[in-house]
Amino acid sequence: MSELWQQFDTAPLALTLRVAGVATAAALVLGVALGYVFARSRLPGRSVLEAVCMLPLVLPPTVLGYAILLLMGRRGALGQWLRAHLDYTIIFNWHGAVVASALVALPLVLKAASTAFAQVDRELEAAARTLRQSRWSVFARVTLPLAWPGILAGTLLAFARALGEFGASLMVAGSIPGQTQTASMAIYDAVQAGRDDVAMLLALAISAMSVAVLVASNRLFSLR
Repeated sequence: MSELWQQFDTAPLALTLRVAGVATAAALVLGVALGYVFARSRLPGRSVLEAVCMLPLVLPPTVLGYAILLLMGRRGALGQWLRAHLDYTIIFNWHGAVVASALVALPLVLKAASTAFAQVDRELEAAARTLRQSRWSVFARVTLPLAWPGILAGTLLAFARALGEFGASLMVAGSIPGQTQTASMAIYDAVQAGRDDVAMLLALAISAMSVAVLVASNRLFSLR
């Protein structure tokens, strides 16, 4: 067992935490903005737009990965622009795993934020506006703090989802050891190579992290 621990590579776990952290931060910013719009506005086609944003929650990961490749791959419109103007590509880059993880995490933040904003008492916001507070000031000082527990609970769920992202990330970033190989990819490769002991250790580590995040999220939901 001691020899196994000495050979155990923590790089996939470290990369998984980095990818999940950056992806969750991106999903949080976009999810809060969209959640507020969906909760408070009555834009034409709002329900269709919301359904499109929720698609990553139900689509097969391979479909999502293929869509990212079509848009941001070497032959994609955005991918060609990035390569021509910035000499940059997300293909076979850990940033590609971030994009894939952010997209699968977004629906969880968005739904939680939309629900949380819808439950904020409008009378409290109206009272703040009578004190000559700007719309941004009311949002920052009243709306967001009241909605924050629900948003944070959804964000923790999004982080747990990003920890386990596999299919779309594999298609976009590949599984390059030390560069793009996250824990889920390392588990798959270890099983394929017959290294069940390594796969078991990685699976236990990622499961423990996910359980801790889910427990924290459940406690936040119970406090709402």
